Amino acid sequence: MLAFDASAMIHAWDHYPIAQFPRLWEWMKGEVDSQEFAFPRIAMDEIGHKLSECFDWINDCDVRIIAPDNAIVQQAFLIKQGLGIMNDQWHPKGVDENDVMIIASAGVHGAMLVSNEGRQTQLPPQMARFKIPAVCDAHGVVCVSFIQLVKQAGRVFG
Repeated sequence: MLAFDASAMIHAWDHYPIAQFPRLWEWMKGEVDSQEFAFPRIAMDEIGHKLSECFDWINDCDVRIIAPDNAIVQQAFLIKQGLGIMNDQWHPKGVDENDVMIIASAGVHGAMLVSNEGRQTQLPPQMARFKIPAVCDAHGVVCVSFIQLVKQAGRVFG
């Protein structure tokens, strides 16, 4: 199973329009319908706030939503502690609470996370400034970008 961060779906929606890439979106629909692609509730909320058409497209599929449960909340708390976040003082250049919940959702479900947040070529000394890919690496969650996912799928959409 793969869990999608909002950034990956927003990137896909903006850069690979359905009208120009119909086969890509047919494949995506099949993966969502088979529940191989899942969406943490928080990621869906972000997509809904930013791109209502994309949100509607996902909801027209037989989508699997990963609702936050006790295991996810506990994992998110452990990630937050590991980052050194105290009293909800998130660093403006690092992950935020939603990001940590999305990472925890993927981790608890043994899913690879698809996120288009850029990798930091050099990790900052403060873990609180880590972006999603670095936090995933630190917590054993595989993180790939949307284009990496497409390449790994080995499909041709032309």
